[in-house]
Amino acid sequence: MKAVLPALARPLLEPKLPPGLDVAWFVTPEDANAMIVDADIAWIDLQSTAAIREAVGRAERLRWYSTLRAGVDFLDLAWLRRCGVTVTNGSGVNANAVAEYAVMAVLVAAKRFDEVVRVVDRQQWTVTSPGTTELDATRALVIGYGTIGALVGTKLAGLDVAVTAVTRSGRDGTLGPDQWRACLGEFDWVLLCAPSTDDTRAMIGAEELAAMKRSAWLFNFARGNMIDQDALVEALDKRRIAGAFLDVTSPEPLPPGHPLWTARNIIHSTHLSGRSQTRMFQRATELFLDNLQAFVSGRPMRNIVDLERGY
Repeated sequence: MKAVLPALARPLLEPKLPPGLDVAWFVTPEDANAMIVDADIAWIDLQSTAAIREAVGRAERLRWYSTLRAGVDFLDLAWLRRCGVTVTNGSGVNANAVAEYAVMAVLVAAKRFDEVVRVVDRQQWTVTSPGTTELDATRALVIGYGTIGALVGTKLAGLDVAVTAVTRSGRDGTLGPDQWRACLGEFDWVLLCAPSTDDTRAMIGAEELAAMKRSAWLFNFARGNMIDQDALVEALDKRRIAGAFLDVTSPEPLPPGHPLWTARNIIHSTHLSGRSQTRMFQRATELFLDNLQAFVSGRPMRNIVDLERGY
């Protein structure tokens, strides 16, 4: 059995790999493209999702593909399904880091700490706070209540924010996909934490933005394509909502001159939320090794992606 694994993780993986596994360690995308052709197992994560898709598409006998990324919308899921490939993702690996980032984002928006930083950069001393919202009097809508969304909700609730969740099934008292739009105007903070699927593309458009409070903020920790970005720029510039905090955009990186860079009251964090930690690779390695043992022994694996649903 052949596995293609990242050379970066070799010190963490090699001492714990099962005997008899033929391992090829890739460094570059070119290495991954060549090595995966006859591989049974592949953990290939590269900076470019397009490069990952290209590499995986070259596989001829792949049985299991692993990624530390939570979202797998960059893959050809239909092709993987037809080929019978099992896909596991990194759901949970970055959950705490992203959830902490989301809470920070809400606090930054509430206190407008982005403006405080700019005032100090100008070496000015202000006695007027640019943001005066207290969280305990506010309500948040968290769209997508998986591992990350649930952690975001728990941490916000710890700050006395009233949290309402949206799930695909409407389980456990959450709102379903056909319910949340009718009550958008009730929330101060709207946070996107859902997986990217055909159903979630442009789920926040002109109508949804118009339905929000003028004092509300929109936060995206999911995928850039979940927001109609042209509609968002217009809503911000015309003060239809108070602001937006975007960890993700479409495309990434955002090109110079794009209107999102200069839209009114917008804060970017350039997809850093999951990287704001020191243990991402260690956690991903532990997950991979656990799944490898399960794969070899025929036990159920963790974080298997439903290739029909896309998450």
